[in-house]
Amino acid sequence: MCGRFTQQRPTSELAEIFDADNLADDPGGHFNVAPTDEAAVVVQRDDRRAITTYRWGLVPHWSTDAAGAAGRINARAETVAVTPAFRDSFMRRRCLVPVDSFYEWRREEGVRQPYRIVRSDGQPLILAGLWSGWRDPAGGSIRRTFTIVTTRANTQIAELHDRMPVILGPDSWPRWLDPGLADAGELHAMLVPAEDAPLDVYPVVRLVNNVRNDGPELIAPLSV
Repeated sequence: MCGRFTQQRPTSELAEIFDADNLADDPGGHFNVAPTDEAAVVVQRDDRRAITTYRWGLVPHWSTDAAGAAGRINARAETVAVTPAFRDSFMRRRCLVPVDSFYEWRREEGVRQPYRIVRSDGQPLILAGLWSGWRDPAGGSIRRTFTIVTTRANTQIAELHDRMPVILGPDSWPRWLDPGLADAGELHAMLVPAEDAPLDVYPVVRLVNNVRNDGPELIAPLSV
């Protein structure tokens, strides 16, 4: 799964990477993004890409309330096309979630030990996401939310967890973002483990376990 991640880069830098309009103007420096937090995503708007911020935890457009959003931070690749909460977004509203790293946990000596997963070359990890717009019946405002698609773990991540986020390479970005692509088979073909991704996996301080903690000390390799 993917339950916590970092977005250290400013959205201005992300806009350059994706040749996108920077609608977020976020300075970055987020080392412990948690469910229901706002986070930067890449969406397709007509013939332009945009960097904007949506809330993590998808609320389907047909939902009567926002309850349960924290339980929809991930969508399983195997069932995303048929799960009511995700199937419409899977076919029509897809996004990219650029992260600098994500965390996974393993129980060691009776405690949850966090590990950081990051690209070895320092480049961002681009995760497959889905988004939705939901109208709050109380005030009529539109809330845009997203979820991260997960698949079975690759060889490296399997030592920590049996699931991992779908990591997309640059060749897949235009197709995943294309709202006109509605071929479920072609979409599913992208939702596979990233066996060849150059990843580093290492333990970090348990300060990550508390969502109130946020700072560069969270990503430093744990001294042994």
